[in-house]
Amino acid sequence: MLLRVQTADGETLQHRAEDDEVTVGRSSSAHLTLSDRFLSRVHARFYRVDDEWWVEDLGSRNGTHLNDQRLEEAAQVKAGDTIRISGCVITVEFDDPGKSSGSTDWGATIFRAASDLLQTDAPAAVAASPDDLRGYAERLRVLNEVHHALSRPISLQELLDLILDRAFEHVGCEEGAIFLRESNGKYERAAIRSTNTESGEYLYSVTLLREVGDKGLAALVLDAGADERFRDAMSIMSSGVRSLVAAPLMDPEGSLGLIVLNSRLHKRQFTEDDMSLLTSLASVAALRIRNVALAIEAAERQRLQEELDLARRIQVALLPASLPEIEGYELCGTNLPSRGVSGDFYEIVPRESDYFLLIADVSGKGIAASLLTASFEALAAGPIEDGAPPEQVTARVSKRLFERTPPAKYATAWLGTLDHRTGAVRYTNAGHNPALHVRSSGEVEILGPTGVPVGLLQNSSYEASDITLESNDLLLLYTDGITESEDHDGEEFGLERLMEFCREHRDLAPKEFARALETDLDSFTRGQPAADDRTVVVLRRTSD
Repeated sequence: MLLRVQTADGETLQHRAEDDEVTVGRSSSAHLTLSDRFLSRVHARFYRVDDEWWVEDLGSRNGTHLNDQRLEEAAQVKAGDTIRISGCVITVEFDDPGKSSGSTDWGATIFRAASDLLQTDAPAAVAASPDDLRGYAERLRVLNEVHHALSRPISLQELLDLILDRAFEHVGCEEGAIFLRESNGKYERAAIRSTNTESGEYLYSVTLLREVGDKGLAALVLDAGADERFRDAMSIMSSGVRSLVAAPLMDPEGSLGLIVLNSRLHKRQFTEDDMSLLTSLASVAALRIRNVALAIEAAERQRLQEELDLARRIQVALLPASLPEIEGYELCGTNLPSRGVSGDFYEIVPRESDYFLLIADVSGKGIAASLLTASFEALAAGPIEDGAPPEQVTARVSKRLFERTPPAKYATAWLGTLDHRTGAVRYTNAGHNPALHVRSSGEVEILGPTGVPVGLLQNSSYEASDITLESNDLLLLYTDGITESEDHDGEEFGLERLMEFCREHRDLAPKEFARALETDLDSFTRGQPAADDRTVVVLRRTSD
């Protein structure tokens, strides 16, 4: 079974089931780990019973949906089924049974393991005939020439065309094509050449693609008309193709695809020497194709890094350069970036009769997260400046964000107002981590959710709750990069540990409190790189 995954960030990846079970979640202990903070650590699992595959939810917070129906119990999956977990969509595929690999003679068709052909030694000097030695020397000359021809800087398409040119020159044929294997396991015709201007489509049978491309076998079809498998391939038979030779594009990391040469009617029947030479040419070509692919991948990584750097600059620009001074209060805000970019955001806005407090965490990473953060900040600015209470600001932003973004894009947020004269705080928690009200006595009150994440539903209403900060009370706002920081064993820092930290360090000034928290996190994770940004806002009332 093959699972093809489309993540909430638009990334595509795949996972092939090697055993009878595949667990999916955001924990590194899952077989298929997905970097989506809204997944449970082990969210769902696929498992096999006899020849059937089933899927079940593992008590996740947000549920598992099979073909848009929420799973209440385990259900059988079939090819083409889609499973949605949070913003990720998984499509199920099953392999064709195929035939076993190895070296096989099938009547008019010969398959040989390419690795065996490449390991063939030079003829022994004593036993070899002069013709054998001359033939081997000619083969080395050809390969040396191809090495030199392919060594210059070249694009992938130019490289593929040059490979076909050399194959035509040294093997001799009427038509040829190179198929490259895509990340989803399918084959894409990447280059073609023909001496016949009226040639039709260069399509070859599934058998040939599977045996050569998937299994790494070289193929020699002496007479396509005499092999029942190719008689069913109408694109081959109708075009008059009679003889075929094919070799996998293999390097030490595996097969990249295959090269196929053909001859029509009885103009040319390929030989085992042709198959051996083409296999050697394909091996040389595969190394060069891999190098070109690595260069392209390096350039793409550089481009992505530049995008991440830009996203970080966008995000940092949205964070306040300084926080307002509030008489009778001390406050501090920090944002420690992870290796990537998330959408953490916070601000404290002075208004006519109060101060507006906001901390948010948007879904996703990279450019998309930064743009969503910018959109969130812009949508919130108007109602905040208008003096709206937190529940109204949240509802208005949620409606606009839903209308302007895809369903998988939303944000969690904690929004509140502070009356600095009385210490009264009115707040709304839109699916965000609970803020902590730490009293001077050491009691910690959890300020949990009062509504769903912002932008998740078209029309959402939010409730508001109230607390009062007394002298020496502390209010802690934070994102899940704090509580979900993991040690080397995958254990999270967690809310309970954070509450205990607050009790022990409640007398520290906000800046000292934030530094002590970061030190405690580093000690807990023992140098484990942060998977997400760590953002905190600390507010302390110093006098009545």
